[in-house]
Amino acid sequence: MRVLILHNAYRQFGGEDAAVARERAMLAAAGHDVHFYGVSNAGVRRPWEHLAAAVQAPYAVGARVRVGREIARFRPDVVHVHNFFPLLSPAVYDACRARRAPVVQTLHNYRIQCLNGVLFRDGRACSDCVGRAVPWPGVLHGCYRDSALASGPVAAMLVLHRVLRTWSRKVDVFIVPSEFARERLVAGGLPAAKIAVKPNFVEPDPGVGGHAGGYAIYVGRLSEEKGVGTLLSAWQELGGRIPLTIVGDGPMASAVARAASQTPGITWEGPQPPERTLRLMQDARALIFPSLLSEVLPTVVAEAFATGLPVIVAAGGSAASMVSDGRTGLHAAAGDPRDLAAKVRRLWDRFREARAMGRAARGEFERSYTAARSREALMEIYTLAAERNIARQTGRRVGPGGLLSRASGSMFRMPDTRPR
Repeated sequence: MRVLILHNAYRQFGGEDAAVARERAMLAAAGHDVHFYGVSNAGVRRPWEHLAAAVQAPYAVGARVRVGREIARFRPDVVHVHNFFPLLSPAVYDACRARRAPVVQTLHNYRIQCLNGVLFRDGRACSDCVGRAVPWPGVLHGCYRDSALASGPVAAMLVLHRVLRTWSRKVDVFIVPSEFARERLVAGGLPAAKIAVKPNFVEPDPGVGGHAGGYAIYVGRLSEEKGVGTLLSAWQELGGRIPLTIVGDGPMASAVARAASQTPGITWEGPQPPERTLRLMQDARALIFPSLLSEVLPTVVAEAFATGLPVIVAAGGSAASMVSDGRTGLHAAAGDPRDLAAKVRRLWDRFREARAMGRAARGEFERSYTAARSREALMEIYTLAAERNIARQTGRRVGPGGLLSRASGSMFRMPDTRPR
């Protein structure tokens, strides 16, 4: 297939950018003709630049023109949009429709329902704007860039495209990485019939580790919403009994550095290349993932599974939907250091149970998070998008399509719908 990939990269390379790069490489390796058109937030640094980017977020006419030229030149079978915010904007969908190109949109976050994209505010999960015709709470609280002024244009983007029915009319298939994210997006008004669940994948396969290092590991951004405060408090509760290695950087770096110097057993490695991070996972005994965010799918959990590493997660979040409590890891009460410490002790006290969880985690990876599984699902999604695009142009009814419904690899039938 000829696949045009559109992506607005973040200023700092992150999980979404990595997922896009992996998928792009996977498609090319499978023999598909892939063309990438990307823009970057790297040049958006000063306050006025952030404001200017937000102002064009509702509808970037220039991006529509440039993407239209790319489509005319490359003539893709499908256009796969990843992040469109803020420099591409939903205007790129109109460029696709004008040239009758099918559109697939992967939602890596909740931006089409939440101004900051993460459904989190003031230290807690937040859904105040979900389902509202006008997301005024997000503006009131300055959820985008901690600024009511910058949040206004983002809110305008959501209002404009709800009025235009962009999400229901201009995208043939949405991809979300988890059933957890699908449920939340449907609750917020996204048409269930348009959503396919395809998890992110891990490539190359790092292989199962020996897990002989005797330490727990945390990998990720060092921030309060990621549960780092809970993590540090739990290790104070453990009193140095169990070693902890922390990999990452972020606004809580100074607090982590202080804890590493004051709390026995804590080692801070700072940010590390992916290869070294995976080696540390292969030697660890458990991954600790105490995030308070409703992330669409934390790839680090899939990476842990690939190395045969059990995962302790905060209950109630997307990671908890990936980790089967007592089988591939354990659930700890969100934001509760004492419960997190208790779950860590359990894994250390029950060696055989921890090993069995690690084997089950590896099995879950092989069933759900490999490149082969992802490629198979993506081809079905592209085919369905093309069929729906033709049906929209001809007025014919689309037959139901079988797509991967969740990480287990089971299939579900997309409802038989007539595009409107």
